[in-house]
Amino acid sequence: MDSAASLESATPSSRDKILDVAEERFARRGYAGVGVRELAEAAGLSKSSLFHHFRSKDVLYLAVLDRIFDRIERHIGPALSGAGSSLERVERAIDGLIDAMAEHPTTPRLVLRSLFEDDDLPEDEPANEMISKRLDALIEGFSELLTRGIESGEFRPVEPRHAIQTLIGATVFHFASGEFGEALIGTPLFAADAVAERKREVKSLIHSGLNRSGSAQETPR
Repeated sequence: MDSAASLESATPSSRDKILDVAEERFARRGYAGVGVRELAEAAGLSKSSLFHHFRSKDVLYLAVLDRIFDRIERHIGPALSGAGSSLERVERAIDGLIDAMAEHPTTPRLVLRSLFEDDDLPEDEPANEMISKRLDALIEGFSELLTRGIESGEFRPVEPRHAIQTLIGATVFHFASGEFGEALIGTPLFAADAVAERKREVKSLIHSGLNRSGSAQETPR
């Protein structure tokens, strides 16, 4: 492949540019706080060009969320469906979830927004239903893994949905907390050492909470 062809293949498409711009803006200000004209201008396109790729702001927002959930599933899917004990798989899934949150600072805020901003979107939009199903599938995957661990006697009888809510708070909210979180922790949330420490802390918390004996055991660090 010649250099010109190589450069062309490495250049983001207009659709990708729109998605990148929209992801940054929606994460920062939410669905209602961003206008189509702003998005088009930031992507270096006209509104008509943007609408050529996405027929409405609703569709664009849902495409951004769809891409976010693609990235999350690539990180945690193998852990949820892989081999090993329930605890080993939970710990791998936690590592994967934290990696997905830390990989793109926009991800955690958009995941949180996806939990409540669907009220601003048309209920009859098929993509909206699809996003809800993808989120439900991730939650169900964690729930089934916890349930199997309880049934096998590996975990104490926790309520899986409450455990998942705790996990969301310890991972998604942590990375979405911005300046508040950094002031509380005392270090940039997305720094490599801070991400590694978050993995250790969450796995220790979950391990202690699930441990059948009810007493804390040291989690490998």
